[in-house]
Amino acid sequence: MVIVKLGKKKQKKRGLSNHKTTPEALKAKVSKKAMDLFEELSIMNHVEVEARYEIELEEYTKKIQIEGRVLGDIARNHVVPTAIRYQNTLIENVKGLKEIFGKDYEKIAKEQVALIKEISGHIEGINSKVHAMVEERKKANNLTDIAKMAAAYCDKVKPYFEEIRTHADKLELLVDDEMWTLVKYREILFLR
Repeated sequence: MVIVKLGKKKQKKRGLSNHKTTPEALKAKVSKKAMDLFEELSIMNHVEVEARYEIELEEYTKKIQIEGRVLGDIARNHVVPTAIRYQNTLIENVKGLKEIFGKDYEKIAKEQVALIKEISGHIEGINSKVHAMVEERKKANNLTDIAKMAAAYCDKVKPYFEEIRTHADKLELLVDDEMWTLVKYREILFLR
């Protein structure tokens, strides 16, 4: 099978659609042209096409909703607590260095302090993004129009996935392997 990537100009020239999101792509099913074609070929009537469209939008929305809940759960209940435990270990290490070296500990513990700050930034990033994602989910859930709900999940909720994951990925690299409770990506890649 050969996959050819066409530029936007070539796509347009050939009359091909270029939908960037699932809700946009699904909307093409209920276009007048598509509905007329389905009916002309006796595949489905307008009511059947619209029913399938709504079902597919609802299915898409539920998948994004579930992914968001799972992402929030894993981030808040596994990633953040593990990062905090590791951060507390580093804090105890810095306190010990301060006891041993007195004022000179700042030079010695510079890297540990920087790591503590970096971990704090990622913990805060996860917590704030998960909170914002939950708020957007609540707003989307209050919508009664399934197309608007799917668009809200796509445009307002789903973008948080990448942001949360970025912070979690950074913490995965920073936290000691012995303390990390989840399987790390590099471990998945090299499992046999």
